[in-house]
Amino acid sequence: MPAKRLPPLNPLRAFEATARHGSLTKAAGELNVTHGAISHQIRALEQSLNVKLFDRAGQKLKLSPHGAELLPAVSSAFDGIAAATQRMTRPCSSGALSVSCVPALLSLWLIPRLGSFTAQYPDIRLKLIGSNDAADIRSPDIDVCVHYGDGSWTDCWLKKWSDLELFPVVSPTLINNRPIRTVRDLADHVMLHADDGREWHTWLAAADALDLTRGQRHHMSDAHLAIGAAIHGHGVALGDSVTASGLLAKGQLVTPFNLSVPAVDAFYVVCRNEVKSAPIAQVFIDWLFAERDQSAVGADAAVAGQIAIRRRRSPQKQGAAAAG
Repeated sequence: MPAKRLPPLNPLRAFEATARHGSLTKAAGELNVTHGAISHQIRALEQSLNVKLFDRAGQKLKLSPHGAELLPAVSSAFDGIAAATQRMTRPCSSGALSVSCVPALLSLWLIPRLGSFTAQYPDIRLKLIGSNDAADIRSPDIDVCVHYGDGSWTDCWLKKWSDLELFPVVSPTLINNRPIRTVRDLADHVMLHADDGREWHTWLAAADALDLTRGQRHHMSDAHLAIGAAIHGHGVALGDSVTASGLLAKGQLVTPFNLSVPAVDAFYVVCRNEVKSAPIAQVFIDWLFAERDQSAVGADAAVAGQIAIRRRRSPQKQGAAAAG
């Protein structure tokens, strides 16, 4: 592929500044060169392109049709270079960073580990926003997103952060008062939904229980609310292997069945391509993945006997034995 032919940089800067100010003198002052140097650079650019860029009427300068066509592209290019330079020179260990994160993951996983990040980077100020809105990825007010989805976002940088396993969770108090010994016992409990019902459908299909008579249901706007309702004993929710692990380890929730199913979607770290090059954003992204790896080991130990037990029997077997 042949190299792109570009005009020299200094004449382009002279042209952009002159067009913006409408004056050779003001452009010379901004670029700290003489009036004659600006005039010479513009003439050199016109000769290089073989077009006239300005119409001159005495002391007044007006863009020619060719100049008017060139200016937006040149201005945009210089703005992009300036912005990229500013991001790259932004200190990696100080400043403000805005993060949009799935509410359940933010509340149940990230915030409990916030002390680790603060200890390593005490001069970075985080703005944490509970959201899974894809519009956040394009928002100039958001630097990094940790979102749940299928990874189909385009024109951005993304990397899968974690897959998920889904399984029913319930408060110890509720299960003690109203035991769940087989999958059929779920008919006597309120089912807590955090989506349109697809995830519960997937789990019930794996449990060979799609014909289960459904009782009362509550629908929540996100998994964080469903898990909160389960903690308070309002029903059975679907927890996941990332956000529910700490609650299981503390005994705030238990998982009655030895069956989990893979979630259709996953957690991804996503940001605009230009943000990825900012050192402060890279620091946070690196911390997210390092903390994930470290906490995964701890979570396995903390919930030993629950996740492992769930995998002992075939997902097709109905009425899996209670794990506690």
